[in-house]
Amino acid sequence: MAELLGVHDLTLDFGRRRIVALRDVDFTIDAGERVGLIGESGSGKSVTALAIMGLLPDHAHLKGSITWQGSEITGLDDAAYSKLRGNAFSMVFQEPMTALDPTMIVGLQVAEALRLHYARANEAAKYGVGPEQVIDDARSRVLAILAEVGVVDPARVAASFPHQLSGGQRQRALIAMALINRPKLIIFDEPTTALDVTVQARVLRLIDEELEKEGAACLFISHDLAVVSQVCERVMVLHKGAIVERGTVAQVFNQPEHPYTRGLVATARLDAVKPGERLPVLEDFLETPHG
Repeated sequence: MAELLGVHDLTLDFGRRRIVALRDVDFTIDAGERVGLIGESGSGKSVTALAIMGLLPDHAHLKGSITWQGSEITGLDDAAYSKLRGNAFSMVFQEPMTALDPTMIVGLQVAEALRLHYARANEAAKYGVGPEQVIDDARSRVLAILAEVGVVDPARVAASFPHQLSGGQRQRALIAMALINRPKLIIFDEPTTALDVTVQARVLRLIDEELEKEGAACLFISHDLAVVSQVCERVMVLHKGAIVERGTVAQVFNQPEHPYTRGLVATARLDAVKPGERLPVLEDFLETPHG
């Protein structure tokens, strides 16, 4: 398969004190491939996604290489990056209430990606259509994508503000925003953490169905091993900003080699702990020599 994303020797630190967030992170994602990135909070998962999306703050110091279909994209100015962001690759953020603008109705926010990557009304003449048709086409596409991601009443949701929707509806709206331009790669950053178990299961089914239908690749970021095992084929383990283990989901979860991975697997399988036994914690494994 053709390589979509390449991340090579990526090192990231912040501020004058140069607090290190990532150390020599290196991986690729091919077309249609589903890759998981797991680790505890603070391991560097989200900043990896933000680096790929070109959304790091000004005080971030980034070294290394990020390529899209073989072309270097680190160092692009924001205008050039914006042509890729939301179109070639997109991202579904962890918390929909902070990712969505509380002052704007959902339909306009979903349509924003279309506005950025397709004809604006005042440029419509060069496409041979009038402004009204551009607006009508955008409205139709927004309602269609909301229906596609399982929103029961797309017109009502499109006309609603985020606070008027449930957590599941808001997360579906974010997924619709990520899908509307049919990107080749979607980054999911803890997309089900804020949802209850029932809604989480429905959203995971939706993600699986949409990736399958579009043939899109994904980078799925989570601390939940069970969720990653449902979505991904391959997984990478991030610990203190460095990838310490990688392989197929079956290999990494069933035969973990690195002590940190062993700890993640053990702490995720609490059903294996006998009544009265002490629950395992990560420190139990990190203090044990490798091998």
